[in-house]
Amino acid sequence: MEILVKAGQFFLSLSILIVLHEFGHFAFAKLFKTRVEKFYLFFNPWFSLFKFKKGDTEYGMGWLPLGGYVKISGMIDESMDKEQMKQPAQPWEFRAKPAWQRMLIMAGGVMVNFVLALFIYSMVLYTWGDQYLATRDVKYGVTCDSLALELGFRNGDKIISVDGREVEKFHQIVPELLLEDAGWIMVERNGEQLKIDIPDTVIHRLIKTPLLFAPRTPFVVEAVVEGSAAERAGVKPLDSLVAINGVRAIFFDEFRSAISQSKGDTVSFAVVRSGQQVELSVVVPETGQIGVYTMRNWARYFNIRNQEYSFVEAIPAGIDRGVSTLSGYVKQLRLIFKPGTKAYESVGGFITIGSIFPGTWNWRDFWSLTAFLSIVLAFMNFLPIPALDGGHFVFLVYEMVTGRKPSDKFLEYVQIAGMIILFSLLIFANLNDVIKLFR
Repeated sequence: MEILVKAGQFFLSLSILIVLHEFGHFAFAKLFKTRVEKFYLFFNPWFSLFKFKKGDTEYGMGWLPLGGYVKISGMIDESMDKEQMKQPAQPWEFRAKPAWQRMLIMAGGVMVNFVLALFIYSMVLYTWGDQYLATRDVKYGVTCDSLALELGFRNGDKIISVDGREVEKFHQIVPELLLEDAGWIMVERNGEQLKIDIPDTVIHRLIKTPLLFAPRTPFVVEAVVEGSAAERAGVKPLDSLVAINGVRAIFFDEFRSAISQSKGDTVSFAVVRSGQQVELSVVVPETGQIGVYTMRNWARYFNIRNQEYSFVEAIPAGIDRGVSTLSGYVKQLRLIFKPGTKAYESVGGFITIGSIFPGTWNWRDFWSLTAFLSIVLAFMNFLPIPALDGGHFVFLVYEMVTGRKPSDKFLEYVQIAGMIILFSLLIFANLNDVIKLFR
């Protein structure tokens, strides 16, 4: 069921973005009285799932969910309609329009996607506000993964700054490391401040395991598995850990460490239950699982901040979020071109994109991720690659500057080259997904 929910959100988001992107081209084409022959969601080689015609335009849905398109009369595009280009230019054709009009027609899709993202971010902030865990509110410090421990961090360290900059939101610490070329983190440990270096040699590992830290939380039992070792020992929901084998211990990482080191042995736990301390002895199975679920709801332990916005306040805040999201995405792409980071190994296709959606339907997450993907779609389409909107835009700028229009034959060849590049990238990204499934 979780996979179906993720897939449903992904395809709904993708469909919205594709339709509105193509509508951007369509709207400017209609504005300048340019004929649009086809408007399709998804590609339709050989056949369409459905189609109908209204006026000069055929509307439909293809079966290949790799994008969508509008076929504009008199334009060399992915349809590769060479016969039409052999005929004399007609007043309603793209090639008969002034360069500035053609430029706006080509930029329409990118413009709509970027404005859409800003609008969605604004409405998300207006509707739900901005909820986050502040770094300064992580009062118990952090729990470290293996890479963090290797770098010199310890469970319980409190993050003070990254490269001398205070990071307001806890979830932004790792992105700050990756995207701002941060070289060190200042932490507080046992009342003292320590500087821990982050060498460039670990960046590729950080990209693959971006958790690094999690807020350290007390161990409170949420549920007990029926028939488990914990149930036999008398563990109850809401029991709070206070000691292990007579040594004070209250945190989940301390519990997990004790269990993993005591497979097959008996461990003594002291817990607080209804205000009273209770002693329990648990025989740890060889599996290292005693059958308890811990409460991982951060709101139970920390002050989760919620900044609310009026409608007027949400507009500039949404614009700021969209611009910062675009800036962060560009910085992520920059890592791909640094061989030492091995960021290219993390490039993913449809499986990776679909996996970022939550396993349960959540409208706030859905719209936030849709806004992010709209930013990505706008940026990627504006890259100066033939067959993308940015490639067409470059040739139009060339025409406006030089006064010379590239020949139709040249545009035909570069369109083919661009499509080869795009399909190669598509194959590479989705092949990476498949490889990661078997690792």
